Formats: sequence, C-alpha cells, structure tokens
Amino acid sequence: MSAVWRVRLSEQAEQDLLSITFWTVENFGAHQAVAYAQTLSLAIEALHDGPEIFGASVREDIGLGIRSLHVARQGRKGRHFVVFRTAPEQTIDVLRLLHDSMDLARHLLLANDPKH
Repeated sequence: MSAVWRVRLSEQAEQDLLSITFWTVENFGAHQAVAYAQTLSLAIEALHDGPEIFGASVREDIGLGIRSLHVARQGRKGRHFVVFRTAPEQTIDVLRLLHDSMDLARHLLLANDPKH
C-alpha cells in the first residue's frame, strides 16, 4: 500500500467551495447543495491517493505542473474540476475548484495576480 498524500486547499479553493455551495443552495436548494458539496469533497479526498489517481490529467496547457480532476466520477455527476499541483513532502496543493465551462488558465492566472 502506498503512503497517503497530504492535501491542502488554497485560500482561493476554499472560497470556490463556499461560492459553489451558496450558488447551489440559491439555484437548486439546500438538499442538492449538501449532495454536491459531498461530490466535491469526495474528489478532493481522492487526492490522498496521490496525483496519479484514475481520472487525473496533466494540464501543461494551463501551467507547468498543473493537473486536474473532474468531480464527475464514480457514478457522481458534477461540472467542476479540482485544479491542483504537487508540492514537496508528498503534498498536493488544490489551487482552484472551477466549473468545466470556465477558461481554467485564465482563472488560475487571476488567482495568482495580486491585483485581483
């Protein structure tokens, strides 16, 4: 059995999670928001198995060392990506939780720009 990876959410990823949950409550109700928050959480928790998990993709088109994992997996529906990269000491940094219709590269750049 391989070692468990540590997963850290950036401040922006935490904000994304809150925004997604609030938006889901407003548009689909509290019950659906709880279910979708669980879908997002399960995708993030899956990263404890490491960056090479089934469904994770290398996204060099977005940036060096960037990977993504779509939350629609294991029979669950969803429209978001977990965007992440590896860090030292067997750590995964979750950078953003972004809707699959978004321009991922642009939103990652905005998150790293101190003017935004």
